[in-house]
Amino acid sequence: MDRFHWCYSLPLLLIFLSDKFLGLHMIIMATSRTHPDDISGLQHLKNGFDPVSIRAGSCLISWNFSFDPCDHIFSDQFTCGFRCDLIVFGSYRVTEIALDQAGYSGSLSAAVFTLPYLQTLDLSYNSLSGSIPVSLSNLTLLHRLILSGNLFAGSIPFSLGSLSRLRELYLDDNRFTGSIPASFRRLASLERLELQRNILTGELPDLSQLRNLYYLDVSDNRISGGAPTTFPPSVIEISLRNNSLRGHLNFRLRLSELKLLQVLDLSHNQLTGAIPSSLFHHPSLQQLTISHNNFTSIESPPHGGGSTASRLVAVDLSYNDLHGLLPPFMAAIPKLSSLSLEQNKLTGIIPNPYAKKAAFPQPGTASFQRLLLGGNYLYGLIPGQFLALKPGSINMSLADNCLYMCPNSFYFCRGGNQKSWQDCKRLYPTVF
Repeated sequence: MDRFHWCYSLPLLLIFLSDKFLGLHMIIMATSRTHPDDISGLQHLKNGFDPVSIRAGSCLISWNFSFDPCDHIFSDQFTCGFRCDLIVFGSYRVTEIALDQAGYSGSLSAAVFTLPYLQTLDLSYNSLSGSIPVSLSNLTLLHRLILSGNLFAGSIPFSLGSLSRLRELYLDDNRFTGSIPASFRRLASLERLELQRNILTGELPDLSQLRNLYYLDVSDNRISGGAPTTFPPSVIEISLRNNSLRGHLNFRLRLSELKLLQVLDLSHNQLTGAIPSSLFHHPSLQQLTISHNNFTSIESPPHGGGSTASRLVAVDLSYNDLHGLLPPFMAAIPKLSSLSLEQNKLTGIIPNPYAKKAAFPQPGTASFQRLLLGGNYLYGLIPGQFLALKPGSINMSLADNCLYMCPNSFYFCRGGNQKSWQDCKRLYPTVF
């Protein structure tokens, strides 16, 4: 979605026709005038910016308050950066501020937001710093707040939870600290929440009451505690990558309620235990990434079934502590084309269905385009179907296993020698 909007004003011709008199009673040409409070709000915003950062050609260079802002849009003054609309039959009000990404620096700390009709505030990808002022909560009609890619710091104000009409909140790529305000659960209209790449700590608050939320990204922070067990049923994409989540995944019973979920990324945490089988027969999940954790096993779907109904396209379970055999049901997932199980402690021979899916997939099913099995303890002969693969036909790796005869002449054996017999026996003494 484009985050920058050029500004414009709406001309008004007021025509009053009387029911009691014939013909035209009165024609009034309304003259555009910006509401004084909105002029003050724009001035406060500009005054907080470092004048040195307001360079020629930028939007703010044209904000000259010796002229009426809404009267001079598209003139040499106030050329861009905001929008005005006529509210009923009153003054023109500022409804959108969307500054260009011109490297503005400065702060909002002293700003007084007296812009009661503002629906969009977009100051993204500049170099603004300092804290978010509490007065931002005065913008009760705000739909979109976009502060991405700046240098804002301090805690996220609890008062933002009062913005009940907010649909999109972007605070990503800043330096916010502290916990995510529990008041966010009151943002009943929120559809998109992006908090990634900050320094946020504490546990993720319960956001299950946000019945319209479809996108949640809190990755690359320092969120701790157990993996959240509840999410809004409307959610489509969840990313909690690169945090400090611990413990088991205990949301298996509630996962069925997330009927729209397509993307789940819990990678680079400290999660342990078994990977729930419900993830592999979820009716809508397409991308599952839980690599770089401490999972020890993979639950198979009940009675080995359920995987044929899965819509998974990509699964990444690499860099865990998985033991046991390669799960045969993975090769039965019809749309799965990318599977990474590398850098675990899996053993056994490579199941024949894996080889068939890579080289000779069944009609109506996807072939493996990416199959990474390196860094495990797989043994035995290389399946014959793999020998029919041409270099570059799929991204595949069998390096650093316990396979018999996996020379560099096979492109999928490159990238590391097979483990020594002693190393293989050390982990699985009863097998080797």
